[in-house]
Amino acid sequence: MYNISTFNKISPVGLNLFEKNKYTLSEENLNDVQGIVLRSYKLHDVELPDSLKAIARAGAGVNNIPIQKCTEKGVVVFNTPGANANGVMELTLLGLLMSSRKVTEGIEWVNSLEGDVSKEVEKGKSQFKGPEIKGKKLGVIGLGAIGVLVANTGIKLGMDVIGYDPYISVEKAIGLSWDVEYAKSLNYLLKNCDYITLHIPLMDKTKNFLNKKELQLMKSTARLINMSRGGLVNEDALLKVLKENKLAKYVTDFPNEKLLRNKNVICLPHLGASTYESEENCAVMAVKQLKEYLEEGKITNSVNYPECQLERTEGTERITVFNKNVPHMISSLSSVLANNDINIIEMVNKSKGNFAYNVIDIEGDISKDILEKIKSIDGIIKVRHII
Repeated sequence: MYNISTFNKISPVGLNLFEKNKYTLSEENLNDVQGIVLRSYKLHDVELPDSLKAIARAGAGVNNIPIQKCTEKGVVVFNTPGANANGVMELTLLGLLMSSRKVTEGIEWVNSLEGDVSKEVEKGKSQFKGPEIKGKKLGVIGLGAIGVLVANTGIKLGMDVIGYDPYISVEKAIGLSWDVEYAKSLNYLLKNCDYITLHIPLMDKTKNFLNKKELQLMKSTARLINMSRGGLVNEDALLKVLKENKLAKYVTDFPNEKLLRNKNVICLPHLGASTYESEENCAVMAVKQLKEYLEEGKITNSVNYPECQLERTEGTERITVFNKNVPHMISSLSSVLANNDINIIEMVNKSKGNFAYNVIDIEGDISKDILEKIKSIDGIIKVRHII
């Protein structure tokens, strides 16, 4: 039996995939758990148990999870890229329209009216005039699952779209409309676009991705929409350019005390993935990836270990090995197995940065003593035996 703990509310559509004869579920419990499924719950100050094998994030961002600590302990961290893409794309589109048409200001104003409302509306509606988006330039920073959807939707709405992503994958490039202009530099996009949307992860190298220098390159009439992460924009620099009328509007899904009650900032309460469909899609994807790893040792969509797939060879047992990505690890592993009359039938070795992962199908009786010998090899982090 595998013990799974959930943090935050996870859609039952996903949780129902855990078979009752294989899994026990609990909430916010770390006692002897092998897997965790969560959304935005922060684990940085939590002591992770030695029994923990994997964490599945029902969403894309993983800045609430201590990635380095997990990697060093051989704990695989999964996310669900693309599962909430349509929901975030739709909210981005809404943010784009709200930034243009002064909708929120108009709603607040009309709800304050008294007396002859129809007359007051006709008299005062001109103060909420704004530009249409058709024919305007939309800049999309980050062309992953969400960014590609936003870019393609912009084309369908009659916008001229410029995309920027120095790390775009072949898979995502294939899905990108041929009508999207690809920017070779971030500066080119910032200088030329009327609307700019952010779709990149928050990590050390992307913190304050849009700083004072970048914000000052933008048009004074430009609108900036951020549905990715708050830390991507330097908020002190942002508020300064807004105050000086060097940027027209900022729409964000990540409000804080600094941004509230600013007339040129529209704050949404982190609604990006708050659709029934997104929550179900994320939960299903997270659970399937976690189950596949626990039961078969396969890794899909991990942020800290490499993709690794190996179909099980019939009649074999399987071991998985996490190790530091250093020379002679394969030969050391093979020697231990060979010296104990264990035959390797099939094997896959993959690396990601300073760490590597191995899936090995074997013939022969593998004992706890042999597993301990493998664990004792210098550079080995964790060993699992999957019967």
